[in-house]
Amino acid sequence: MYEQLIIFSQIVFIDLVLAGDNAIIIGMVASKFPLDQRKKIIFWGIGGAIILRIILTLFTAYLLQITGLRLIGGILLLYIVYKLYVDVIKNSSKEEDVNVDNSSLIKAIWTVLLADFTMSLDNVLGVAGAAGSHYFLLIFGLVLSIILMATAATLISKWIKEYKWIAWIGLLAILVVAIQLIYTDIKILL
Repeated sequence: MYEQLIIFSQIVFIDLVLAGDNAIIIGMVASKFPLDQRKKIIFWGIGGAIILRIILTLFTAYLLQITGLRLIGGILLLYIVYKLYVDVIKNSSKEEDVNVDNSSLIKAIWTVLLADFTMSLDNVLGVAGAAGSHYFLLIFGLVLSIILMATAATLISKWIKEYKWIAWIGLLAILVVAIQLIYTDIKILL
């Protein structure tokens, strides 16, 4: 029970730190279009992100069972920790302006889906690594990230900017997961 509570806490903080990116990109792309098209971009963007999260979560949970891939996943998470530290904690990220071809709704949706894919991977890797073989917690993490992405991204971004401790706890949770993944594989390989 204690182990599950720790995993639950890690998943919540990982989702808090990583889930907002997708919704921000969707909002940025959609803001460049008229209201009727904006609603379609948001609908398809969030729908695509949900499908991608489900597929990536199942795929990642399976792959993390293979010896050697946890080591790679842990190293990727260490890089994510570094990038988040630089972008969120040190606040050195530049407000990115997403290049959107305003000529086509399909092109805008494609831009959102591509951004969803690249930004969902870090979240899925963190949650799947933290959950390990606790599949109920893995599903909880997936559902929580979707809810946060779809409803509370702006609020979460504001909280993280105002209360740096949330970002620090999220980074610490990701760092712990990365070290656990690396340690598990090194222990098996030795």
